[in-house]
Amino acid sequence: MAEIVLDHVTKSFPDGTTAVSELNIEIHDGEFIVLVGPSGCGKTTALRMVAGLESLTHGTIRIGERVVNDLQPKERDIDMVFQDYALYPHMTVYDNMAFGLKLRKLSKEEIDGRVRDAARILGLDELLKRKPKALSGGQRQRVAMGRAIVRNPQAFLMDEPLSNLDAKLRVQMRSEIARIQRELGVTTIYVTHDQTEAMTMGDRVAVIRKGVLQQVEAPQYLYEHPVNLFVAGFIGSPAMNLTEATLSRSNGSLDVEFGGFHLALPDDIGTTRPGLLAYEGKRVILGVRPEDIEDARLASGELEHRRMRATVELREALGSDVVVHFSVDSPVVVTEDVKELAADVGQEAVQGLEQVAAHGKSVFLARLNPRTTARVGEALELYVDTGHLHFFDHGSGRGIYAEPG
Repeated sequence: MAEIVLDHVTKSFPDGTTAVSELNIEIHDGEFIVLVGPSGCGKTTALRMVAGLESLTHGTIRIGERVVNDLQPKERDIDMVFQDYALYPHMTVYDNMAFGLKLRKLSKEEIDGRVRDAARILGLDELLKRKPKALSGGQRQRVAMGRAIVRNPQAFLMDEPLSNLDAKLRVQMRSEIARIQRELGVTTIYVTHDQTEAMTMGDRVAVIRKGVLQQVEAPQYLYEHPVNLFVAGFIGSPAMNLTEATLSRSNGSLDVEFGGFHLALPDDIGTTRPGLLAYEGKRVILGVRPEDIEDARLASGELEHRRMRATVELREALGSDVVVHFSVDSPVVVTEDVKELAADVGQEAVQGLEQVAAHGKSVFLARLNPRTTARVGEALELYVDTGHLHFFDHGSGRGIYAEPG
């Protein structure tokens, strides 16, 4: 096991494209860190540079005590698991896992011990004599991991290893990978486009945008304290509602105004977010997570001055909760960050954003208790947990926390 340090790591291509820019991350010994971001953001390029499959333009990568910039992949003592499991179809599970050890000329006894230990950890004991074509997708993924585990590397590098699996199997396998990593204690860098995978698996999550690290924190802190609009919009499902708003003072308390609504902020807001006080009377960008809006008839908090009334435009029953869509007469946020987030969803999302912006409205989503009686076309009284609202500087898009601006 070893720590991995990326120090001002940059990768530029001959055509002038900079895939990764001044990336600084210190990954602790035994830590599971996830690199996440939209397609093409540079996360896989960063992983390939650690693996030695891509050269650096400048910067330093250290694994353990060694600077590895000029070392070949086989000299770095790491192992990589790809989207494509790349198993040898003519070999059994046992031989696939043992192949790399045979090349290193280990004894038969040591090879057998390592393969069977890994098979036990991965639940492959009964499958060692099968060939890949007789395995399910999840079983093949386990074999690919087993091939990495038997080498006892200093670190695992995983590039979207679950992307070829169906949704149910992905959920099962992500918990399996997290369990195995904890059991082995091997330093792991995991790349994914799926922020749910990132939030459920990583000790820390690093969000990357256009090759630039935006924020790296523990998942819950990232969720509660996004550093900017990009992180706020990328982390969370459904995504955070964003709209323009104004802060004002009413009866001695700070309110947030948007779309004709006035929501009272908690009395301790000056203590929890002192930077917000400098924005009194100014425009800000307000962020409201769908899960912080509830059907007022089912809410248990202090409801006064924390209500919205809206007409339900779409209702999605998901079993554990109900997601409703409604419009607010407040300008939607259209920044480069928000447009990039929409583009990552697809061209239809970009067109939808432009259409909503043209009407001067924002579309909000609320994640309600499944007992809600919300119906399409009917008015609904909603309660907003204003203690969990998010605020961003209107010009820079930076989160407003301890410091003004």
